[in-house]
Amino acid sequence: MVGEIIDGELIVSPRPASRHARAASSLGIEVGGPFDHGRGGPGGWVILDEPELHLDAHVLVPDLAGWRRERMPTYPDVAWFSLAPDWVCEVLSPSTALVDRTRKQDIYREHGVSWLWFVDPAARTIEVLSRGEHGWMVTGTFGGEGEARIPPFDAVALDVGALWDIKPASASER
Repeated sequence: MVGEIIDGELIVSPRPASRHARAASSLGIEVGGPFDHGRGGPGGWVILDEPELHLDAHVLVPDLAGWRRERMPTYPDVAWFSLAPDWVCEVLSPSTALVDRTRKQDIYREHGVSWLWFVDPAARTIEVLSRGEHGWMVTGTFGGEGEARIPPFDAVALDVGALWDIKPASASER
C-alpha cells in the first residue's frame, strides 16, 4: 500500500499493478540516463522514483519526480523532501487517476511544480502539462511507439514505446 495525506485525509492506494510499474520503471530509465546521469544527454537533473514529498501539510508520493540541479545542488540524506520538484510524473491507474488528476494536480500547481506528466499505460499516452500564470496548460500529448522529444526533457528523444511493452530478449542477449 502507498499512503498519502491530502488536506488532512489519509489516502491509501494499492501498490502499482504490473503495467503501471513497468511504465514507471521504463520512464525512469529513459529520463534518468541522459538527464540525471548525463549518459547520452545534458544531465542537470536529479530524478527519483516514488519520492515522499512534504508540501505544507500534504504528504504526496508521485511515481517519479525531478529537480533541476541548480535548485538541488547537493543531494540531501533525508527520508522525505520539502523542496517541491520541478517535474512530477503520475502514472495513472484506475484506483489513483481521480486523485492524481484533481487533488494532487492542484497541490503540485500551488507549490510551484513547473511540469506535470500523466502517463496512461492503458491508453499508451503521455499528457504533458506546464504551469502557466493562470494554471496548467496542456503542452502536448505523446503516445504509441517510437521516439518523441517531450518537454522538459526534449533535448533527447525518449523511446515512448519502451514504456508499454516488455520486449523479449533476443538470442544474442540471453
